[in-house]
Amino acid sequence: MASLDSDAVLPFRDAFRPRRPWWGPDLQTIRNALRGPFARPADGEGRRLELPLEDATGDALVAHLHLPRVEYGRRAPRTLAVLVHGLAGSAESAYVWGSAAELLARGHPVLRLSLRGAGASRPLCRLQYHAGRTEDLRAALRSLARRVPDAIRGGVCLVGYSLGGNLVLKLAGEGAGDLPLRAVVAVSAPIDLAAACERMHAPRNRFYHRRMLESMKQEALAPGAELAAAERAAVETAPTIFAFDHGFVAPRNGWSGAFDYYADAMALRVLHEVRVPALVLHALDDPWIPPDAYLRFPWRENRLLRPVLAAGGGHVGFHGTGDRVPWHDRRIARFFEEVLP
Repeated sequence: MASLDSDAVLPFRDAFRPRRPWWGPDLQTIRNALRGPFARPADGEGRRLELPLEDATGDALVAHLHLPRVEYGRRAPRTLAVLVHGLAGSAESAYVWGSAAELLARGHPVLRLSLRGAGASRPLCRLQYHAGRTEDLRAALRSLARRVPDAIRGGVCLVGYSLGGNLVLKLAGEGAGDLPLRAVVAVSAPIDLAAACERMHAPRNRFYHRRMLESMKQEALAPGAELAAAERAAVETAPTIFAFDHGFVAPRNGWSGAFDYYADAMALRVLHEVRVPALVLHALDDPWIPPDAYLRFPWRENRLLRPVLAAGGGHVGFHGTGDRVPWHDRRIARFFEEVLP
């Protein structure tokens, strides 16, 4: 493991401390699956939207928009938080619900987004998201601007979890184009995709790997997906996540193989180019994502990057002392107060 650059971690007072009984990285990681979100937005599911994408597939993403009680027009609108889930997740994931409730309660409009082929978007999509498909985020937000222009009057902050974190950092590094992007947040992001894949295949992660691969296959084969016979066979017979990426994801999206996909789609490649404030939260004990890429990256070369590397917290866990609201949601709320209108 690389040594920690003392300047890589910003000083902060509320250093993560686990809350009983969620001790250790594995209990932190599986708590959401066992218990679900602590809170949900007061307006329930919010307003369902279908956001057409901009390619020839006719695919559309399903999102749910939650508005704070103070109506637009009564004061300057606050920044919209767009929540982007991780691999085999959706807008219904427990961590997405929790963040939506916390940010909405603090006055921010929130959009819970299901990526192409995930969750409620699955029946409306022929194709599937992947770790580098930033064009879908741009297209969905442009569609939102046409459908509900008031929602983005205060600008947009993208908040991504796990694979979604890689997506939002990659988009910020590529440039937001015509989008009013104010900031991004990444939680437990696999910024080095090849290293994350290797870690998932480690013997200690055998249970995680099996469950994740099963979920990925079910998602890829669910009604709505259009797969050629060879693609369906590649999905059904893949013995590992690497084989799934190498035999299905990579060739379907124009890469020569999994390593080509990982190298091109990883956010680490473009972190130097991020031009908006970016909060990067990660636990050094994450059982799925090794810390080396975080520890080696020269954070000081881009002062817009705000890394916070906690000693514990697991993978999108951060169930800490002092508050039932997850620690990462408290950190995100503080970041919003510092950098967003």
